[in-house]
Order: sequence, then structure tokens, then C-alpha cells
Amino acid sequence: MLKELLDSSKCFKLVCGAGNEDALEVEKLVALYSTAGCKFFDLSAKPEIVDAAKRGLQGREGYLCVSVGIKGDPHIRKAQIDYEKCVGCHKCEEICPQKAILIDGSSPFAVRVKRVYGRMLNASALRPLLAARCIGCGRCYSVCRHEAISFIEEDMDLNIILLPLIEKGIDCIELHAMGENIDEALNKWNDINKIYDGMLSICTARGHLSEEKMLQLIKKTTENRNPYTTIVQADGFPMSGGKDDYKTTLQAVATAEIVQNSKLPVYIMLSGGTNSKTSELAQMCGINYNGIAIGSFARKIVSRYIEREDFLRNKYVFNEAVSIAKNLIQTL
Repeated sequence: MLKELLDSSKCFKLVCGAGNEDALEVEKLVALYSTAGCKFFDLSAKPEIVDAAKRGLQGREGYLCVSVGIKGDPHIRKAQIDYEKCVGCHKCEEICPQKAILIDGSSPFAVRVKRVYGRMLNASALRPLLAARCIGCGRCYSVCRHEAISFIEEDMDLNIILLPLIEKGIDCIELHAMGENIDEALNKWNDINKIYDGMLSICTARGHLSEEKMLQLIKKTTENRNPYTTIVQADGFPMSGGKDDYKTTLQAVATAEIVQNSKLPVYIMLSGGTNSKTSELAQMCGINYNGIAIGSFARKIVSRYIEREDFLRNKYVFNEAVSIAKNLIQTL
């Protein structure tokens, strides 16, 4: 059971990406990390993505968590490009950690995509693919000097989103609540409680909230729930785990300390900027965590293998990637 995994304080969660709707990539990631020993996976709340994760598990033990969010939370937004303003400098394409942007068909990544997907693609044909891969991190927006990039957010009825997934069989629902509207977060949290009685996770950070307001949100979301039926995912710096150093993971540890000091009966999951140094730093700081969720860094270190068309068929390539994934999991 998921609860037993959390009680062990050795829970490694692979974050495939709340906005990652690339079913093939998710299947590959779950196949890889479940083989390496991971048993907990964070997914986009889409039926096809849950199906892809189950294919990746191939009968191995694994627990699936789907993520939804509130307005203003980066995990549920998608970048869009105004091609009338775009000058084709390729800076956004170069910085995108998901390789989700193709300005035209001439870049090295465009060539790889054509090879992997087996068809000639142009910029307009690729836009649905780009939306599927975009995780809303905002790095493209930060480097665009021509105001060609903006964001869109999908806001759907949670019943419509979650009920089909509950019927498919999931083990946890996570609410990303990093926007400024605490009332909206509480309303969505209450809606989730009405339709799902399993493990819930609240993912929050200090980015838009003061420490006091963050704790207020956590306390209100857990006050009517049984002890240790809620995970608090302490997100230090969302989607920033590209580097493997102590500084990158510092905010995740600091945020977890705030949750720990509240002494609430919740499971603590470190996230946001997490990497192979997270466990060591957390232990040095006396953080009694139950698990570590790693997304950007976990995907980055195996990306050159995942991108291969033959990844799921080529045992040598697959096992090389498994070895890398095992080394990361063992740092927990």
C-alpha cells in the first residue's frame, strides 16, 4: 500500500510532469524508473496518461498520483507562441527542458523529432505535440525579448477530470496550490474530498504566499482529514531541478522544515529543485521527511536514452538508463 511506502520514509516519487501529456514519454519514464525500483509516479490528470503509466509498469508494483491545480499555478499552464512576433532566435527552443519548442524544422531537435516520430513535420503540425510536452516551467518566457510567448490555463470541472481517473484506479490526487487565491485552493480541495476518499496531496510553496499563509493553507486543508492521510509536498522552487548541487535543492529543504515545525499529522514530501543532493542536505538539517519527489533532474539524466525510438526495445540502452536511475533512487 502507498501508506506503507510513505511510512518507510524511503518513498521516491518520479514526477513525470503535471503538464506532461506526451503519453509515449510517460510510458518510457515509468517503465524505466519502475524497473529501477521507483513505486510512486506523479502524472498529468488525463486518462491516456494514466493508461500510458500502467503500460510502463508492465505488472510491476506502482502507485499513481494525478495532479490538478488552481489558476496561477505554473504546473497547469501551457506556453503558446505568437509566430507574428517570433523572430526565430531559437533561444526558447534551446532553453526548454522538455524540448517542447520547434521554431522551424531545421534545428537539431526538429531533426530528432522527425526521426523518432517517423514523419516530416512542420511548425504548424508540431503545435499539438509541443502543447503535450510543455510543463509550464516558464523558462522560454524568461528568455524571449520580443513578448512572443504567453501562457494559457485550462480550468475544468474537477468532476469531469477526476471521476474517469478514479474509475480507472489511481492511488492519490495532488492539488497544486501555488497561486495567490487561497479560497480557490480550499474550494477545489473540498471538491476533491467529496469525490475521493483515498490519499491526497497538497503541493505548495512560499513563492506567492508568505510562510504564514502557506501554513494557514496547509492547516485548513488537513484539519478535517484523518491523521496521515495527507501528503504535504513542500515545493521549494518549482521545476528548477536541472542542476545537481546543494544550492538548487536548498529551498526544498527549507520549505520542508517549515512544514515539519508545524507538527501536523501529515507525510512530508520534498520537491522543487530536488536532485541527488536533497536527501543528504535534508538529513544534515534534521528534516524527517517521508519521501522525495524528483522531476526535472530525474528526467534530465536519462533524456538522451528516452529520446531514442528503440528505447523500449533495445535492452542495452534500456539497462544503461536503468543503472543511472537506480543510482539516483539510492541517494534517498
